[in-house]
Amino acid sequence: MDPRIVWTAPGKEPPRPTRLAGHGVGGGAWAHTRGFASRFASGTSLMPLGLSFVHLAGGLAAGKLAARMTRKAKQVRCLWPRSGGARHVACASGAGDFEYLMDLEGFVSLCKRRGFVFPSGEIYGGYSGFFDYGPLGAELKNNLKKMWWRRMVHGRDDVIGLDSAIVTTPSVHQASGHVDNFSDPMVDCKESKQRFRADQLMWAKVELEDEGDVGYVSMVEDGNVEAALNKAAKKLAEGKKMKPLIIKDMTEASEEEVALIPSPATKKPGSLTGARAFNLMFETTVGPYSDAGSKSYLRPETAQGIFVNYKQVSYVMRQKVPFGIAQIGKAFRNEITPRQFLFRSREFEQMEIEYFIDPDADFRAVQEEWIEEMWNFLKAVGLKECLMDREVHEGDKLAHYARACTDIIFRYPFGTQELLGVAARGEYDLQQHAQASGQSMEYQVPGQKRKFVPHVIEPSLGIDRLFLALLCSAYDEDVVGDEKRSLLRFHPCVAPITCAVFPLMKKPPALVEKAQALAKQLRQRGWNVLYDQAGTIGKRYRRMDEVGTPFCCTVDFDTLEDDTVTVRRRDDPLEVSRMPIDAVARFLDDECQLPM
Repeated sequence: MDPRIVWTAPGKEPPRPTRLAGHGVGGGAWAHTRGFASRFASGTSLMPLGLSFVHLAGGLAAGKLAARMTRKAKQVRCLWPRSGGARHVACASGAGDFEYLMDLEGFVSLCKRRGFVFPSGEIYGGYSGFFDYGPLGAELKNNLKKMWWRRMVHGRDDVIGLDSAIVTTPSVHQASGHVDNFSDPMVDCKESKQRFRADQLMWAKVELEDEGDVGYVSMVEDGNVEAALNKAAKKLAEGKKMKPLIIKDMTEASEEEVALIPSPATKKPGSLTGARAFNLMFETTVGPYSDAGSKSYLRPETAQGIFVNYKQVSYVMRQKVPFGIAQIGKAFRNEITPRQFLFRSREFEQMEIEYFIDPDADFRAVQEEWIEEMWNFLKAVGLKECLMDREVHEGDKLAHYARACTDIIFRYPFGTQELLGVAARGEYDLQQHAQASGQSMEYQVPGQKRKFVPHVIEPSLGIDRLFLALLCSAYDEDVVGDEKRSLLRFHPCVAPITCAVFPLMKKPPALVEKAQALAKQLRQRGWNVLYDQAGTIGKRYRRMDEVGTPFCCTVDFDTLEDDTVTVRRRDDPLEVSRMPIDAVARFLDDECQLPM
């Protein structure tokens, strides 16, 4: 029998169903009895417990348990099913229908509360822009990396892996241009001693229709800049009619305007400096002496480690162009104003591929293939497509080395920002290292005399930004009665906890022993499994929903008789399956495959 809820009058809107002590549906529970459910398989009968209506599920538990629940009818309370109308939807189809249920601060609080992400060194105050991934965050992050590696490296025959050093000779960064050019424009507030990225400090002159200008307004870019500056301008204009604001950033301000623009920190003019370049690389020293010869840097990107190893890797692995080298690793940027939680931090992790192609090949076609591949990967791990879009860089938006670049952008709670970039870097990096090192970076075409320096297509994805985007996509809420409850709808392949295993009750001990044995068996298959016997079964289900666990297996009294267990799905809790205990591992294998 299909194990679904059984209503008394099919085809009609169901009345409020009754919740019984037993297996939970969301935070509620179903009457668990294989015999009773089979008697009402037609969906037209009512289970007479002297109550209003009862949830029934096919093949769920022994009749003894149902009889016990009948005697405890006073414990019953109402539960509206999750499939009913009293439920918030985090994202409907189409970006225009989407509305976040929480702002960024809500996600920060969720991450800390549920063990995903903590501020680093918090007991000492810590530095801004550094974060520690908690138990669930570490699992989610590692699962994302495993899925990316499995798809981009193990799933292809033209990409191989590399893991290069974080600290290398400064000659690498000198040749790549990072020592001289890897900088952001910065302005200082002389009064508050705060520093701002000049291209993120926005300002506008406030001009009246008839009386000239009345001053300037400014703010650090965050959310709807135009609306915030207009609000500040109206206050400054004291209700008089204004001309439309022309919004600029501090890199566009003249010396005279810098003196008149108020600092966001003090709200007073005259305390800001002009924009100047600030190098974003972290300096360090190598060896026991601190002098010019020991100076080095923490790498600002993983790409350069691939470029300097490209020729050796291609020779050792006998790779023919086109081929790619993939790497996952830490990078460091001394951001002037780290903000927006994980989106802009000082220590982060990248997943990058440098894909080497013939300079005569159609680089735009190859770039488009990688854009499509990355888009499909993001969808596969659980990002909502209604929050994703493309942005093509042109003209002065292109980096000096790039022939073309397209970003996949994501609509975060604080605005739409870059998540992933696919750049056509040309031969710039390999030529720079060839000139600086004196080593040839040419590729010899097998069986021909032809040689060339390959061009490069680079798909680059920040894991921390993906982590945040996935949380934003997965978060959902539902309402049961007067209670609003949160849950995370992670894809099973990346969920921090793949499956939870519960004994229905702590006694008899045989239930606990069976549940612990099942949990051990699933762990040995490589799944992250949580065993929990504390609290009611409904509360245990809710705890798992809140951290995104897709499946819960419950060992009940039927298990002792026939070695079968119930499997509850987070995203469809009204549809509970019953299967042999030895089939659970195969079930998880099938359900947790990353769509290719």
